[in-house]
Amino acid sequence: MRSVFLGSALILCTLPLAGCLSSSSSSDDATDDSASAFSLQLLHFADVDGGGTAAMFNVDQFSALVDHFRSEMPDNTLLLSSGDNYIPGPIFQASGDPRMNAVVGVAGDGRGETQIQNQMGLQASAVGNHDLDTGPAGFAGIIKPDGDYSGALYPYLSANIDFSTDSAIADLMVDGGQEASSIAGKVAPSAVITVNGERIGLVGAVTPTLPSITSVGNLTILPQDFAINDESSLDNLAAVIQEEVNALRDDDINKIILLSHMQVLSVEKGLATRLEGVDIIVGGGSNTLLANNGDLLREGDSAADDYPLMYTSPANEPVLLVNTDADYKYLGRLLVDFDDEGVIILDSINNNESGAWASLDSVVDTLQGSPISDVTEVADVIRQILGELDGTAYGVTDVFLDGRRAFVRSRETNLGNLSADANLWYAREMLPGNPPLVSVKNGGGIRAPIGRIVSPAGSTSVDDLQLLPPAGNDFGKPEGGVSQLDIQTAFAFNNGLALITMTAAELHDLTEEMIKGNFTHTAGLRLSFNPNAQARSEGDTNLGLLTDGERVIDLDVLVDPNAVNEADRWDRIVENGAVVGDPNRTFRVVALDFLANCAAPPGSEFATANCGSAWPFKGLNNAEHKSLLEVDVAANDPGQVDFSSTGGEQDALAEFLLQFHPDSNSAYAVPFDVNERLIPVTP
Repeated sequence: MRSVFLGSALILCTLPLAGCLSSSSSSDDATDDSASAFSLQLLHFADVDGGGTAAMFNVDQFSALVDHFRSEMPDNTLLLSSGDNYIPGPIFQASGDPRMNAVVGVAGDGRGETQIQNQMGLQASAVGNHDLDTGPAGFAGIIKPDGDYSGALYPYLSANIDFSTDSAIADLMVDGGQEASSIAGKVAPSAVITVNGERIGLVGAVTPTLPSITSVGNLTILPQDFAINDESSLDNLAAVIQEEVNALRDDDINKIILLSHMQVLSVEKGLATRLEGVDIIVGGGSNTLLANNGDLLREGDSAADDYPLMYTSPANEPVLLVNTDADYKYLGRLLVDFDDEGVIILDSINNNESGAWASLDSVVDTLQGSPISDVTEVADVIRQILGELDGTAYGVTDVFLDGRRAFVRSRETNLGNLSADANLWYAREMLPGNPPLVSVKNGGGIRAPIGRIVSPAGSTSVDDLQLLPPAGNDFGKPEGGVSQLDIQTAFAFNNGLALITMTAAELHDLTEEMIKGNFTHTAGLRLSFNPNAQARSEGDTNLGLLTDGERVIDLDVLVDPNAVNEADRWDRIVENGAVVGDPNRTFRVVALDFLANCAAPPGSEFATANCGSAWPFKGLNNAEHKSLLEVDVAANDPGQVDFSSTGGEQDALAEFLLQFHPDSNSAYAVPFDVNERLIPVTP
């Protein structure tokens, strides 16, 4: 399988002007094999963050590689990750399915990936940027125990994150230097793993650009004002990490591994020549494939450089840098000997043994390996869920559908518009005798985007983020496909829909509330507003002509989309801040029942005391409330979709997509940053 030809020589690279030495050099600095005191097998991975489903098709064979190599050196092996052990996406979301209870204890987003790593025997991990994509609270919910869910059976490490400054995770922070097995499910700057009697120190570090590329909440990231490839920034970062390294060295630990998630390998290269006492750096975040000429790579892959890269520390001692590609495509394997002083013996590294091992059937078969059964048990459930929930597309989009919290709660987005359009069409289908003209919904009802947020390998800036449509997968979902899982995740509340009748004046007061606080998304309506003008006062009773909101400038309702003349298409409700025409003319409006059930008549099974989000649907002149959940309207369900209840927003969106955007020829194409219905104007 592997050629006995060793390929390019291992190179020892020192500071930029110092030149390089081959590992077989007879230099006086070379260490004699006879000084060997300890052999270590380091198995490593990172970046299970492709965002699609590929990882679930690589993980079985990956686990077989782990099991095979660990069995060869059971007492001298470490399995470590340099971060990004999951990413919000189909696999992450599938872990919340109740069927996951059987294999994780308590289902929850991200817990399936964590349980797979538990069963694989992962011993410690760096914190990666995607590990924090759901914020400190989401991260804590994934790694800490929860009833029958064990949490992560390994610690997360980062010496340059102060977790104590965010209350959502502060109670999981512990001191560094403890045995990793004793701080499972915790966060710490460092840890120790005793391997065959030898204490191996582990330090974690993450890119200081973290606040620009993920959700850090109130975490403190050091050093601040960090710039990639800036020498002084690298010095400052090295100083932060060195402090934790020194604490381990002061505890008589002389073999130290840095688990680093810097996003670009150049930063890890810079650290290699700055840190004293670090023997091995495991890179992460860059997806850089380091491999040797004898390594069998996946079709189309090529190595960026040799495995391992070799540098010299300020103490004139060897430092090894390793990295592998993402999504369980390769297992990194480094076999290395240390002398009695904890210094790496360069001549112990054999390219036939160390390098990138592809998780391919051919590789595993050659090794006569077998997947870890406990890993495949978890993966099988995830694959079953993905096959059912993410294998069929109800529609296709050419664009990222923006449901990000910060955006849907502050401005118009294409996913908000799409859902509002769907609700309007669906309500018209369900109640053709008295159809609505307007659709409104609150931003808080949209819980996630549909698509991929990709931080390219090497990215350290928010400007580099790529917002892409959903990925296709091996379960049958095409590129851009919108699946059941996508819809259920984005609209997790699955609110029912309800219709009410509002006068022009009441609609004006409603829109004054809609454009403040928990923002709105609409269809059949357009308005311009001044976000700096006086906001409507609090309260869910509609004020009609007495509204004290002064933000709405102009407000129109689409009454005849087929009219040739613009004036005939739109009915102007508000002009220059004042209601025009008959203030008592009426419009039928469809809204989420969470918002509008306060307008249901007393005694109705749908009636609520208060309006959701305090939207003013109370006290309407003649609400004529009608829920689409009522039995008498169910017969009008378009009936193309059956995974969600009739009358709810999930069914509305799925039916709408099948009707208007069923394939790539009719894909939804409105850009994510659309701004045509709710237009902020600053006079």
